[in-house]
Amino acid sequence: MDNFLYVSMSGAKETMNALAIHSNNLANASKTGFKASFEQARSMQVHGQGLPTRVFALAESPGQNFDSGIVHDTGRELDVAVEGEGWFVVKSEAGDEGLTRSGDFNITAEGFLIDANGQEVMDETGNNIYIPMPIEKFNIRKDGMIEVRPEGAPADGMEDIAKLKLVNPDIKDLMRGSDGLFRRIDGQPLQVSNDVVVTNGALESSNVNLSSELTSLINLQRSFEMQVKMMKKAEEIDKSSESLLRMS
Repeated sequence: MDNFLYVSMSGAKETMNALAIHSNNLANASKTGFKASFEQARSMQVHGQGLPTRVFALAESPGQNFDSGIVHDTGRELDVAVEGEGWFVVKSEAGDEGLTRSGDFNITAEGFLIDANGQEVMDETGNNIYIPMPIEKFNIRKDGMIEVRPEGAPADGMEDIAKLKLVNPDIKDLMRGSDGLFRRIDGQPLQVSNDVVVTNGALESSNVNLSSELTSLINLQRSFEMQVKMMKKAEEIDKSSESLLRMS
């Protein structure tokens, strides 16, 4: 009986973990540049006193889907998307550098360039980017160079301000943190890549497959309900056994 209950209990627990992964993907389906998490289940032996004769199902996220999302034009000067492989670098709340594909930037009242989450965007020297205000035009070239036209300057008076820090580390070396930013697993510094190309006036959508995520949620919900029914059946069998013992 304990085996019966243990299998159904562990199954329900891991199904809830899988539901959390797919629910997070769905919750971020409209977030610019979001990368969906994979989910898988595998068998794990239970180690303890004696031989590891029991096995339970472990639901986990082995990594992220790094495929590019669809790039769509916005016409907004502060929007920028990475073409193909590559990442923007921002300063996290913890003070270290993190990677993101979200290029919906803004300028603070103090003149600093930030992303949609309020994190400062880094230049190729590792410093935050200051935009001298007021300006009449803002543009980011293909190589990530930021140019502006100060207020009152002639039409051809564009000035280079700073260059975005664009990097392209091996995706096998990256891990997403709890803040949603990616970092190198080994903690090594991020090297500037001159091969990364960006498009101004465009944003990259998330790569979440809505139909696939919804289907997975439905299947996992049904699996969870089945595990709960198994636990109830184990309780019924236990009560029946207890009743028989009393009769004897």
